Amino acid sequence: MDEATRRGLRTIGDLKRAGYRTRTVKDEMRSNLVARLREGTPLFPGIVGFDDTVIPQLVGAILGRHDFILLGLRGQAKSRLIRQLPALLDEVVPVIAGSDLNDDPFAPISKYGRDLVAAKGDAVEIDWLHRSARYGEKLATPDTSIADLIGDIDPIKAAHHRLTFADEEVIHFGIIPRTNRGIFAINEVPDLQPRIQVGLLNILEEQDIQIRGFNIRFPLDLLMVFSANPEDYTNRGAIITPLKDRIDSQIITHYPRTLETGIEITRQEAWEERGGPVSVVVPFLLREVVEQIAFEARASEYVDQKSGVSARLTRAAMENLVSAAERRALINGEKRTVARPADLWFVEPAITGKVELVYEGEQEGAQAVARLLVGRAVKAIFGRRFPDPKRRRAKSTYAGLLQWFAAGSTVSLHHDMADAAYEQALSAVPGLLDLVAAHAGDVGSEERPAMAELLLEALHQHSLLGKQAGTVGVRFADMMGSMLSGSESEDPEETGSWEEDS
Repeated sequence: MDEATRRGLRTIGDLKRAGYRTRTVKDEMRSNLVARLREGTPLFPGIVGFDDTVIPQLVGAILGRHDFILLGLRGQAKSRLIRQLPALLDEVVPVIAGSDLNDDPFAPISKYGRDLVAAKGDAVEIDWLHRSARYGEKLATPDTSIADLIGDIDPIKAAHHRLTFADEEVIHFGIIPRTNRGIFAINEVPDLQPRIQVGLLNILEEQDIQIRGFNIRFPLDLLMVFSANPEDYTNRGAIITPLKDRIDSQIITHYPRTLETGIEITRQEAWEERGGPVSVVVPFLLREVVEQIAFEARASEYVDQKSGVSARLTRAAMENLVSAAERRALINGEKRTVARPADLWFVEPAITGKVELVYEGEQEGAQAVARLLVGRAVKAIFGRRFPDPKRRRAKSTYAGLLQWFAAGSTVSLHHDMADAAYEQALSAVPGLLDLVAAHAGDVGSEERPAMAELLLEALHQHSLLGKQAGTVGVRFADMMGSMLSGSESEDPEETGSWEEDS
């Protein structure tokens, strides 16, 4: 129905003469989903990595007219998926004007709507409700009450209108009835106390509500959606068995299963294009390192795997990486710069607050674990592009480079080093940039110095090259020489800011 037609429909009588038919929310969503599937229209734009897993199950639930729950660890796009569901509703639907419960003009459920239709009949005025107003959401908390969700008696309303508590009009309806003819979502449902969850049973099964002693049982037209973290079942609460039984479909979400999927998500979510005075280039290998940090955390013996490692970690890490490069360029008056492996030191704050540590991790300390994860990520990504230095056939690849360091040569890199000085310092290492050109793939000339530093960092992670690192920069040297020098650095700040992964 186009907008011009809708403007001419202002009363219930107009709707009847136009032949308008009301559909339930679930029928409405099913019909619109069928049309999208036939047309090949994207169903959930911006949701990456679920095309062959979560989305087909979600489509099945909607086609089956199911209430459903998304079950998964934090940062798995559960809320984003749920908030896209209103796009499957009709653009607008008619409601009785002034109704708190979005009354269907042909079947009002509130006392206000019923009395109005009884008094005025087809002359009752209607409003058109946009789909954006047909979505309700509540974050479940232990203090959430039945009154919040379903409703309660309002003594102030009773006194103001001189009504008895036996009158239905004294009820103040909660957020669920007020979302009638729409979608209602409860996030982290195990946080609801069991007695509150019991109040949802009738809504899911009989599609009606009961409030205190009132003998009212009117049907609600709703799609109920829930989300939960599996660990909430033991950590903070549980979904009671009768409620789980009434939720038709349980859909399991997951983290990105490939590095490429993770990179795509981080590109989409991270704020990289900032439109400021500095343009920052992030080499693809560093993008892989940032994403690999999350993969390493999800497999680390120091991280609580039951808690999960949110995709927000990589988004924040990438933003910190870009900010570190941006800061350096601003200090040096440069308009364009390339992110460097040394900038990963600034990624640490994005890691420490987003991983839950087990006892061993707490003993190591959050910062030490963060540095360990970064080091392991560098080592893993290095192995995807460069020959493994631990293999006999590859040893000759790095022999000349390691001999140069064994002769007493070192490379010092300051965090705030200008690009020209940075490139000059790395170019002084014989054959280093040639190794990058030979093995790093399609890397432009401006990215090669950063990839050269990545190579040195990876050799350190393989315990073939020593490194002294601090708050102001890093210095690469021969492994034995670095061990003998210990903490006798010319700059006392150059010790203790990074941990070696031995």
